[in-house]
Amino acid sequence: MLRSIKVKDYMAANLITFTPEMDVMVAVNLLVEKRISGAPVLDEHGNLVGILSERDCVRVALETCYHGEQAGVVADYMNRDVHTVDGDMSILELARLFVDKPFRRYPVIDGNRLAGQISIRDVLRALEKISAPQAHAK
Repeated sequence: MLRSIKVKDYMAANLITFTPEMDVMVAVNLLVEKRISGAPVLDEHGNLVGILSERDCVRVALETCYHGEQAGVVADYMNRDVHTVDGDMSILELARLFVDKPFRRYPVIDGNRLAGQISIRDVLRALEKISAPQAHAK
């Protein structure tokens, strides 16, 4: 059953996104305010150029507080080595990626464009939905 569920069925499509030039403290505030653990970074053409995660933002705290430096912009802290998934990938394949890789979220790409983002929690939501009838039957 899980094999037939696609990433696009559970991905978040309305995303908070950042730009490389955005003040990183504005981005940090948005992550905290929106209670999200990371967001894609898009260039002026809408191309995915990075991801800014909570872990990246901890570096902001270290460098600004510990070293007394100015915070800077998102491009100074974002991860440029972005691993993506396709919306037609099965949730089961994605679950395997989450087990094998250290990532907590993946941008979902449709063609060359950002279509959404999927997280470990979204995989758990899919699992919960298909197991709900079985859980109530016990």
